[in-house]
Amino acid sequence: MRINEVFFSLQGEGKLAGVPSVFIRTTGCNLRCVWCDSETTSWSPTGFDQTIDELLERLSEFPSRYVVLTGGEPLIAPGVEDLTRRIRAAGYHLTIETAGTVWRDVECDLASISPKLGNSTPWERADGKFADAHEAARLNIEVIRRLQRFADHQLKFVVGHPDDLAEIDLILAQIGEYQPEKVLLMPEGVTTGTLEERGPWVAGLCKARGFRFCPRLHIALYGHRPGT
Repeated sequence: MRINEVFFSLQGEGKLAGVPSVFIRTTGCNLRCVWCDSETTSWSPTGFDQTIDELLERLSEFPSRYVVLTGGEPLIAPGVEDLTRRIRAAGYHLTIETAGTVWRDVECDLASISPKLGNSTPWERADGKFADAHEAARLNIEVIRRLQRFADHQLKFVVGHPDDLAEIDLILAQIGEYQPEKVLLMPEGVTTGTLEERGPWVAGLCKARGFRFCPRLHIALYGHRPGT
């Protein structure tokens, strides 16, 4: 399996924010979000090969029973099904962070699903080379519904402008059944200044809809850098 990094930190986003966790970040992604904060898994993929046995050995080195499988898009990684089963069989709580565009027969305790809005499409970046493919792939409502059914879940939307709420409402209407407290709105940004500027109005959107505000704790603590 191609891995970008394995590191020990605090979960920075979602309902488990603040929990010490081991992160396994796979490399490779089927999307090209213009604001991607892990470009070495997508726009410029880098990594190293690890077997499942080697990854399990790495997990044993850290003082946490919480594991986060992230990317890139971890659900396109070869062997991800076996990896998730082995992690849970070893007694870990497993979160999978996914855009919800592809389905694999995996196991997890929490599916952190982040449907991508139109603000993610790279219409101008790289001369728009990836825009059409990204736009066609960024939403798969049936996969999102399936992920909701098979594990505890959260729906995390990256918000860059107040107008994004209209698209979020449209996606939620297509999904059909959802619990507002499991819908998370997260300000887009990789600097504390941007997050502080956007945070108050994103919080206002959450209050208006009964959604949960999603901080980026790791940015506040460590800045935007690998291994955090």
